[in-house]
Formats: sequence, structure tokens, C-alpha cells
Amino acid sequence: MADNDDIPFNRNFPLKPGVVDQVRPEVRRILCDNPSPFTFTGTVSYIVGKGKVAIIDPGPDDEAHAAALLDAVRGETVTHILVTHTHRDHSPNTVRLKAATGAAVYAEGPHRASRPRYEAEKHNPESGADREFSPDVRVADGETIEGHCWVLQAVATPGHTANHLAFAWPQRKISFVGDHVMGWSTSIVAPPDGSMVDYMASLDRLAARDEDLYFSGHGPEIPDGPRYVRFLVRHRQAREASILHRLAKGETDIPTMVRAIYIGIDPRLMNAAGYSVLAHLEDLVGRGIVATNGDPVIGGTYRLV
Repeated sequence: MADNDDIPFNRNFPLKPGVVDQVRPEVRRILCDNPSPFTFTGTVSYIVGKGKVAIIDPGPDDEAHAAALLDAVRGETVTHILVTHTHRDHSPNTVRLKAATGAAVYAEGPHRASRPRYEAEKHNPESGADREFSPDVRVADGETIEGHCWVLQAVATPGHTANHLAFAWPQRKISFVGDHVMGWSTSIVAPPDGSMVDYMASLDRLAARDEDLYFSGHGPEIPDGPRYVRFLVRHRQAREASILHRLAKGETDIPTMVRAIYIGIDPRLMNAAGYSVLAHLEDLVGRGIVATNGDPVIGGTYRLV
């Protein structure tokens, strides 16, 4: 997107689906063949450890990807399955892997929205949520998950979803950040599933930590992660400024703001862009800077206070 030029994106990710890529001595990754405008080249699953291992984010309901993951750990024991969040490109394959390995599933909890739906939203089906998912072990912020020669710490990073976790490996200064931070693009924050207030606070939480190499749910790894996070924060602040600049010209709706702010956007991403603008507007309404009639919803009109 043209307005993302302020972020040093890296879209160089030549990994092919099903190939086991050893990116660190005890970190392997495998790409699922589910490319799209939202998933880039596909969902990336990670294998942590050696001999007795954890799998992070088994991916979508995809039998071939499950087979590739199981083939990669042939002769090893999968002791843990960790899930960063419950979107359908990350968690549904958990069922296959648990059935094949007997490993316990760890996550923050089942899918939930960041806030209750407003009346105007109740007839709009939420897309992308894996509502069948339920972990064996619910993990809270700061709790550790220990395996053979590895210890991961859960870092609550709500925003993209309410139940999003990153899994940090402090001893290795590595963090598996799911979809909260991605090197190829900004993350979608779409209310009521997501929350911009939570998202920004979670960026600050990650940036304050010592881990400096991020492995994302899509795309390449991110070196110097906290510095990159600061780019993302500045980008979101600039997006807010663009919204306020447009509203200074008078009351308007979200499609008009999207056309003004997202120059040259892929038409397939227009809807998602609208929800990202809504996420900012929710925050601005909550802070008393912007007003709307009734609840702040996707079909509303907005004005400066």
C-alpha cells in the first residue's frame, strides 16, 4: 500500500510450502500453501527444540500441511502445541496434530471479540474466527511453558485478536509474535474482533522487552524487532493523523476516508482497510476527539468534536 512507505517492509520470503527450513539451531519453520492478500505467501508454522519439540501455530485446516509438519518431526516427540491466536489460518490444524501426537494444546483461550457487538453489528457474521478451538491448557500473560531444552514465556498481545499471545524465548532473545507484528505488512485490526487501543498497548509491551529477533505468522523473520515495532507505532500515529486531517474537511463516512488515505490499495483489501479505519475511529471517539451518531460502527458517519 502506498501509505506504508514509512515502514521498512521485507517481502523477500522465498520459502516454498512443505520445505523444512532450519532458521536457528533449535527453530525450524514450514510454510503452508495458503497464499492470499491477507496471508502473504501463507501461514508459517514453527517447530521449537530437538527430540522433544513444540509446534507453534499448526495452521489452517490443511491435511498436506499437517503431513509436512508430522514428517518434519518423524522420530521426535511432539510434547506441546502452542497457538498464538484463533484465526482460521492459524489454529484449525491443531485437531489433526493433537490426534496424531497426543500433545497438549496451549493458548490464551477460545476465540472471543475485543468488545461486545453493537446492535448494528449483530447480523454481520464474523469472518476468520475459529470458534471450534479450545485449548487443553489456558495460558496467562507471563506464564512459562517448559519443554526439553526450551522455556517459552507467554506475552499477552491483544489487538489483532483479543486472545493473541506471543511466545518469547528470553534465553535466545527470540519471540514468536504470530500476527501481531509482521515484516511484510501491517497487521489488520478489525473491530469487534480486534482493538486498536489494545493493539498499540501490545506494541509498546513488545518493544519494552529484550527479545530482538521476531518470527511471525506470515513472511520473513524480523531482526531488531523493537526498532521495527517503533516504525509500526509511528505508522499508526500517522494513520490517525490522516483520519483527523480528512475529518477537518467535514463530516464523512469510512469509505470516503479509505479512498483518501489508502492510495493504490488492492481492491481485495478495501473492506479490511475500512475496518482498520474503524479501529482508529473507535479509539478517537473513546478519547472524545471524534463524534458519531450512536455507536461507532462501520456504516457510521464521523466528525470532529
